[in-house]
Amino acid sequence: MIEIASNIAHALQTGQPVVALETSLIAHGLPYPTNFRVAMQCQEVIHQAGAYAATIGIVAGRPKIGLTEQEIHAFANRTGVLKTSISNLAWVITRQAWGATTVSATVRLADRVGIKILATGGIGGVHRDVQASFDISADLPILAETPMIIVCSGAKSILDLPKTVEYLETAGVPIIGFRTEELPAFFSRSSGIVLDLHVSTTQEVIQLSRAHWSMGNRSAIVVAVPIPSESEIPFREIEEALTQALKKAKQAHIMGARLTPFLLSEIEHATAGRSLDANVALLLNNAHVAAELAKAWSENIITAEPAS
Repeated sequence: MIEIASNIAHALQTGQPVVALETSLIAHGLPYPTNFRVAMQCQEVIHQAGAYAATIGIVAGRPKIGLTEQEIHAFANRTGVLKTSISNLAWVITRQAWGATTVSATVRLADRVGIKILATGGIGGVHRDVQASFDISADLPILAETPMIIVCSGAKSILDLPKTVEYLETAGVPIIGFRTEELPAFFSRSSGIVLDLHVSTTQEVIQLSRAHWSMGNRSAIVVAVPIPSESEIPFREIEEALTQALKKAKQAHIMGARLTPFLLSEIEHATAGRSLDANVALLLNNAHVAAELAKAWSENIITAEPAS
């Protein structure tokens, strides 16, 4: 059922480094043509670092690992592309629709073909009104059961970050600060949430991951990478913009799948476009870190016995 591009299939068969990329941020996270440009830039960053980029999506009902440039362009400007999580993945496939995969669906498909590293902007998490809505991203339970390394800038700042951290800790998902001792807050380098685990090298991430899985654990490893300092927006400024955006959303009865795009659009307006620039900067930086991790993982599986 899953189609794998020939170069990605060869890389996986020969133990070469591969990084998975989602398509939801292309179809639903960034405006056109910025989304297409950034998608291609992320792939180029990974290639320049010496790894293979496997952008993942559903093309006319067929899950595909390693989209072509033409297919990525279609995801960037095609209408009717469905936002595809683990809950509606089968629906998109059986209806032969186009589906842009979120972190949860991308992780599921990447794991099926043996990709160990995924790069994204921010994972989903626990929403701020969870007591009323019980809105928790499908990303979290998938991370609890899938042994992959997820490179991100924390969770999206519109979420309840402390509750998201608590959920991941309860689910046994290690959150590792990469050259930081605080959880990044997406647009901001710090959130005030101190992380117990932090490393400074890719080799330390690989060693920790192998040890984690060798103990019989099946959960993912979240590698939290701060946005580059020159591109960050102060946490307080984002919180102020978000507070106003949440008020507008409540007044307009915007909720569910419509809420996140609305909030991000409001934040972009409040920051005069700086949030979009910050989003692009962290995506490219995370792609580079993920490529370095993929190379370290590839070197490790070649020189060491696989973890039991």
